[in-house]
Amino acid sequence: MELKPEDFLLSVPFNIKLGWIGTGVMGRSMCSHLIKAGYFVTIFTRTQSKAQSLIDMGARFAKSPLDVASNSDVVFSIVGYPSDVRSVHIGPTGAVHGLKRGGILVDMTTSDPSLAVEIANAAAARGCVSIDAPVSGGDRGAKNGTLAIFAGGEEEVVKRLEPLFNCLGKVNYMGGSGKGQFAKLANQVTIASTMVGLVEGMMYAHKAGLDVELFLNAISTGAAGSKSLDLYGSRMLKRDFEAGFYVKHFVKDLGICLKECQNMGLALPGLALAQQLFVSLQAHGDGDLGTQALLLSLERLNNVSLEIKPTTSVP
Repeated sequence: MELKPEDFLLSVPFNIKLGWIGTGVMGRSMCSHLIKAGYFVTIFTRTQSKAQSLIDMGARFAKSPLDVASNSDVVFSIVGYPSDVRSVHIGPTGAVHGLKRGGILVDMTTSDPSLAVEIANAAAARGCVSIDAPVSGGDRGAKNGTLAIFAGGEEEVVKRLEPLFNCLGKVNYMGGSGKGQFAKLANQVTIASTMVGLVEGMMYAHKAGLDVELFLNAISTGAAGSKSLDLYGSRMLKRDFEAGFYVKHFVKDLGICLKECQNMGLALPGLALAQQLFVSLQAHGDGDLGTQALLLSLERLNNVSLEIKPTTSVP
């Protein structure tokens, strides 16, 4: 069936078939919200066991991204690296080859802006549309459906997809193809330096003889309060480095940021420093830890450990 623009008003949840590619830490929770909202979803992930909870909820498992797209009107993806994005969308068994005319691709991976434009052009050549819509908010945002979504592409299409995006968080239209990726990369630049500042503050407080837990509680409601503190302060104090967002993926994101800075002739020394600290974590074999493991990098640098047992709650 050839789809018309009005078919994407999505006023009736069961008349649009959805596809989902990637069921990792973020994708599994995000996809589950769409299933709970009543949409029929066809899914693909390289390791089928990671999708079992979604299959149990009623999702259909497909053998390839192409198979997903052949059975979907709108295909979402959130995978690991730009190479994965390229493979699942425009590779030999990519989703773009299975979409019917009028279909929509929505890539929510943090990836190269130029690749987002390339995918949009490939989709347009087949009479389809591609939206780049990377997200921020970590595993908690994915679980709670409170992600910040940065969308690039045709504004009218983004508006028509808003009922779907609302299942996942709040969508923010940033401009044409690739602009969603640029917005997410700017977000990562901001987070990187914020995380360094938070950990340095903790190290300073510890070395000064302060109770670091009391210190974090004290600054949480002042000018130094931040989302990073809210999400990761307690986890770092508890030595909980389980990944809500992997170090290895953050290193990838910051590397893309630095490459784009070079293309733009832009010097961001804070970004470069943060990237090196996260790279050092990966060099120590900590790539599969969460980004809050940045604490370990600063501990090694200063030959000190913040082994603390919390006594009160930290945001």
